[in-house]
Amino acid sequence: MTDIDTTGTTARLEIRDLDIRFATDGGEVHAVDGVSLEVAPGEILAVVGESGSGKSVTARSVLGLLPETAEARGTVLVSGTDVVRLTAAQMRRLRGEDVSMIFQEPSSALNPVFPIWWQIGEGLRAHRGRISRKEIRAEAVRALESVGIPDAAERIDRYPHEFSGGQKQRIMIAMALALGAELIVADEPTTALDVTVQAEILDLLRDVRDRFGTSIILITHNMGVVADLADSVAVMHHGRVVERATATELFADPREEYTQKLLAAVPHLGRDSAWSALEPAAQQALEEAEPLVVARDLVVEYPGRLGRAPFRAVKGVDLTIRRGEVYGLVGESGSGKTTIGRAIAGLERTTGGSLAVLGHEMRGMRERSFTPLRRRIGFVFQDPATSFNPHLTIEQCIAEPLVVHEQQLDAAERGRRVRELLEAVELPGDYARRYPHELSGGQRQRVSLARALVLGPELLVADEPTSALDVSVQATVLDLFRELQQRLGFAALFISHDLAVVDSLAHRIGVLYRGELVEEGHGPDVLQRPQHPYTRRLIASLPVPDPAEQARRREAYAQEWGSGRAES
Repeated sequence: MTDIDTTGTTARLEIRDLDIRFATDGGEVHAVDGVSLEVAPGEILAVVGESGSGKSVTARSVLGLLPETAEARGTVLVSGTDVVRLTAAQMRRLRGEDVSMIFQEPSSALNPVFPIWWQIGEGLRAHRGRISRKEIRAEAVRALESVGIPDAAERIDRYPHEFSGGQKQRIMIAMALALGAELIVADEPTTALDVTVQAEILDLLRDVRDRFGTSIILITHNMGVVADLADSVAVMHHGRVVERATATELFADPREEYTQKLLAAVPHLGRDSAWSALEPAAQQALEEAEPLVVARDLVVEYPGRLGRAPFRAVKGVDLTIRRGEVYGLVGESGSGKTTIGRAIAGLERTTGGSLAVLGHEMRGMRERSFTPLRRRIGFVFQDPATSFNPHLTIEQCIAEPLVVHEQQLDAAERGRRVRELLEAVELPGDYARRYPHELSGGQRQRVSLARALVLGPELLVADEPTSALDVSVQATVLDLFRELQQRLGFAALFISHDLAVVDSLAHRIGVLYRGELVEEGHGPDVLQRPQHPYTRRLIASLPVPDPAEQARRREAYAQEWGSGRAES
């Protein structure tokens, strides 16, 4: 702990008039504009806002993790120490002991080549000097036991890839606590996790606060998580804090127009059911429509290595998608959702049962015979940034399928089609000359949707298309998807782990659990009258954007399923 710029403040964190600017090739970017915040001992403060609002930059300034191009002014007091004026060596001494950080993606934060005990020991060695291997291992066991990892004494010798996503996030929390940090900055700690695992991690963070009196800054765009965990909320917009209130007050009576818009964009389970919104005649028409996808006892296996048995990712699934219908597929990671989507799009081979797509049997189909069929299927990927060629302009990215499947079109006609589609997804035509990195996440996802629709497909497969988007951007993309689907009439398989999003889009919903379709039906039947225990747990795990209702749901969940201390 340093002895520089220490005051007698009682707050764990006090930010005064923080101003952060970045020098870029395109000019100066004013990321944080006069932010002032306080976090009391044992308080959980949620900082919310859209991408670019400055919330993550503000959080990283607390640990001195800003890049060299950043210029910070103002005061950031962590337990009385002003971190803005610390040297790099002084900052290293403060990290871990006074403040720690939990990152969004634990897989990229953990080193894949070292066992867990060694990684926990890194901080211990840096702060405690001479500490023996035996002492480090004992501390690592205590740290893992404190966050509910079973068989900690045996598992400290394992590597990150041997743990599930939820367990890796627990390990990150254990590392944050190992040196007794009184303040934890959690940057989107549950975004990459399934809803059931998310519920357990939120319960663990709450337990850490209650047991150790730890203060937590929670950076998130999930308003359900805010309602579940936060004591108070700071709303950021264009680098400024536009509203600060307790969680109960903010959700009940938001004062600022921006906060009201942010909350209005949050999907609510059961409030906007796509099936219930249809007229009876439209419901009947969908029920009688021609089937475009028919799976019967579908099996997809991946070969085992070194003499091991094959891994069966999809186990005897039956489902039907009809013309004009949106079929929502939900389930946790590893349940087989994406595998089924890729099999329907011809990107994954089936190994058992039958899968008929647009009248063609996919099992045993050769690529040459499937090529004419491929133009009738569109695919929207989860992360458009990795599905676009960064060297191509937006026009070239969207026009790629036309170049392959409609070679008779000249460049002028392709350009006209691209601009029509950009207009359809509500982007200016001059965006055609831009490159993918010049667009925001929401804009890239709109371009991904335009590319999927450029050939006028009869069937669209959308794999988690809004999971990485802010709540307001997500609402815009969902509205666009809904409007285009109704206007163009394509059928869609919509894959997601967000039940509220699926309910607002899908006419029928299937629930996958460990490769098996355990429940299927229209939205209201599955989500309001669930029959299978896993579906009930999935719904109970979903945090709702209402602190009072969420507290009741959390209590009911704990009574039926136990606390989040269970293994995830």
